[in-house]
Amino acid sequence: MPSFMPLSQGAARPAAVVNEDIRALMRRACGRLRAEDRPVYERLVAEWIVATAQERALGDVVAAA
Repeated sequence: MPSFMPLSQGAARPAAVVNEDIRALMRRACGRLRAEDRPVYERLVAEWIVATAQERALGDVVAAA
């Protein structure tokens, strides 16, 4: 089950983990987010953006499927 929460304020989760949470949310929503899912989705996307930027800076980017 996806966690939907970062481990802590200072510890960023890997982009692949956040991406899987986004995919799980969309699967559960059958591709159509409800109003109550939208804030979760937006937070996950923002977290994913930060994680990918950090991974790029460290040279850890892995191609997404």
